[in-house]
Amino acid sequence: MGKINTVLGPIPTEELGITAMHEHIGFGLPGCDLDTQWWKKPEEAFEVTLQKLRRFREHGGKTFVDCTGIGNGRDVEYFQVLSRRTGVHIVAVTGFVAADSALPYFRNKSIDYLTDLFVHEITVGIDGTDAKAGAIKVGVSRGGKLNELDKKIYRAAARASLKTGAPIITHLCVDADTAIDIFNEEGLPLNRILFGHADDGSYLDEARDSKIAQLGGWVGFDTIGYDSEVEGAPYWSRPRQDRVEHFLRFLEKGFLDRAVISADANCCALGWPGLKGHSVNYLFEEFIPDLRKAGVGEEVFEQLLIHTPAKILTMQEPRPIREAVTAR
Repeated sequence: MGKINTVLGPIPTEELGITAMHEHIGFGLPGCDLDTQWWKKPEEAFEVTLQKLRRFREHGGKTFVDCTGIGNGRDVEYFQVLSRRTGVHIVAVTGFVAADSALPYFRNKSIDYLTDLFVHEITVGIDGTDAKAGAIKVGVSRGGKLNELDKKIYRAAARASLKTGAPIITHLCVDADTAIDIFNEEGLPLNRILFGHADDGSYLDEARDSKIAQLGGWVGFDTIGYDSEVEGAPYWSRPRQDRVEHFLRFLEKGFLDRAVISADANCCALGWPGLKGHSVNYLFEEFIPDLRKAGVGEEVFEQLLIHTPAKILTMQEPRPIREAVTAR
């Protein structure tokens, strides 16, 4: 029987249920806690977050993967309270959203140091708690290319994944060839990586997405709901129907079993306004109905929201780093 790490302890894979693979309780850049314009009182943030998670539960949602990296508002003790109050399994991550949002303390650390940090948070606990990370977050810094620190983080994540069996979730698919080369050099199969934000309006590349899927990686259509028709939509938004058609094309290529969907929404954004009205529940209230209108069957949603997330999140048997190097 497989297991998945949640903030309240490991659960059997069979308990995962409907899963949102790329979400946030609250994401902000380092220093967001000092913000004055968008700061909310803790009790207000708590109530707003409870409402959204309870609504998620009403839609049948059981597991919420919080992809907030180190230094970006991750608070596992808060996650634990929310999980107990709502009945939603919450999976926390170790790692960084990208090098340019990593706290300065980490910027000169070695690959070995970063590997040990990620392994500790997966096997021992986060921030002095016994809440263990269930995945590793990495990402591409602004500009669309992996910089040197990004590459160190990717290598450390690959080694930590081999040591612990945890999957990797990326922020953005951009510069995928460089990422794939790093994972190959480290001996990590691509079926342990979810390449995120393939539907991001700033970095669309359908040939790239097909390549990732053909090589065995997972492709995240997980900025769903950032629609350019919405007032205040950020620069990575795109027309709602354009995203739907993009996703349908990916399915028509035979890649249903390589795709996941999620909203990358904040329950309560930190240090920025977020997108008004956007939450994980957009999946159930807008996107899935759009797909149903296009003729997509219920078995597709079961694959996207239950079976594929279970394959990604289930912890694999560790592989020693030395074996991975030998196997190159």
